[in-house]
Amino acid sequence: MDITVNRVKSLNGEIIIPADKSITHRAFMFAALTKGQVKITNFSKGADCMSTLNIIEQLGCNIKYLSEQELIIDSVSAIKKPSDKLNCGNSGTTTRLISGILAGQNFNSSLYGDESLSKRPMKRIITPLELMGAKFNHKDYKLPIDIYGTQLKGIDYISPLASAQVKSCLLLAGLNAEGVTSFTEPYKSRNHTELMFEYMGADINTQGNKVVIKKSCLNPVDINVCGDISSAAFFIAAALIVPESEIIIKNVGINETRSGMLDVLKTMNADIELFNKRVISNEKVADIKVRYSDLKATNIQGEIIPRLIDEIPIIAVLATQAEGTTIIKDAQDLRNKEADRITAIKTELSKLGADIQETQDGLIINGKTPLNGDCSIECYHDHRIAMSAFIAGLICKKLIKINEFQWVNISFPEFLELFHRINNLG
Repeated sequence: MDITVNRVKSLNGEIIIPADKSITHRAFMFAALTKGQVKITNFSKGADCMSTLNIIEQLGCNIKYLSEQELIIDSVSAIKKPSDKLNCGNSGTTTRLISGILAGQNFNSSLYGDESLSKRPMKRIITPLELMGAKFNHKDYKLPIDIYGTQLKGIDYISPLASAQVKSCLLLAGLNAEGVTSFTEPYKSRNHTELMFEYMGADINTQGNKVVIKKSCLNPVDINVCGDISSAAFFIAAALIVPESEIIIKNVGINETRSGMLDVLKTMNADIELFNKRVISNEKVADIKVRYSDLKATNIQGEIIPRLIDEIPIIAVLATQAEGTTIIKDAQDLRNKEADRITAIKTELSKLGADIQETQDGLIINGKTPLNGDCSIECYHDHRIAMSAFIAGLICKKLIKINEFQWVNISFPEFLELFHRINNLG
């Protein structure tokens, strides 16, 4: 599906952001590990999360929908050997987290995915899992991967990179491993796994950048999933750069390990207000008011990178409209996402007239630069590149065409509908 995007005058109104994808993945998987029923409210309907839900159903869980916003996962008993290979679709989160669960089972299983996912590196989880005793069959550490279930043993693992997916994979393996498993990372990555494990009664302890887990069981408690700050980021950005805009985004998760973009936007002179703060299922939540702002350039590097890694494509769009030079460093992991996002961002924003340079581990963006449009944008099978291009298109002098925009459905099928609510785009 190709779409065109036109310049708009303003964005105004109120929206409720869809459910957090990272938390939804975990809610589905962790419910499968309980012995009972877990009601999950306000889950993400993105294709990635549906890949996870389909897999746990293949592993023996019963899924009952109560409404469009509620379902019950009945784990019945211990998860069982699937009758077929498990399709992870386009979801790296599904692949890496479910591997931690499957490696310690008493049966074998196989994972595969689409063309894009099959190019993504899995060595980062396979190496530590093998130290725990896991056994795999693969080619160059990429999908498809055969997992030979075996009894795992706890290890003390020091990770060379801050990664919530690697951390969560090992914590899930440690939940069923003999002894104690610890994971230490250079910076603290998103901690949804730790918070949900704590909420569900796991024997887990966090000490700075180190997390320790012992073999334990999860309790079947109900989970209400808050809104996704990574999805909200696109609406926040749009309101900041489209003149005369003011919007309210409700029910947004503001977990400190995910809200790095909000911290960066403060340094960029963004007019953002958080109110109605509360805690839902052990996650911090707030409503966010955003107004058009005269943005200033900033430097982004170091320990904040894991807290906003997914938002860098849209931050790059903002940087084109900020006075001065924005420098992004230490973000080399962007090259291992659905696409090489560093190259993709540089290539596509340059088409629009942005003054942007690519470095080995980031970007240098000079602003404020008018964006011209009148071109076709590629999304590289990457939902975040597609949505970032859409936001850029809202301020381009001429319309732009985005090819294969359907990749947005991987994470955010409601994207266009919500934009129609705050502006008649169509």
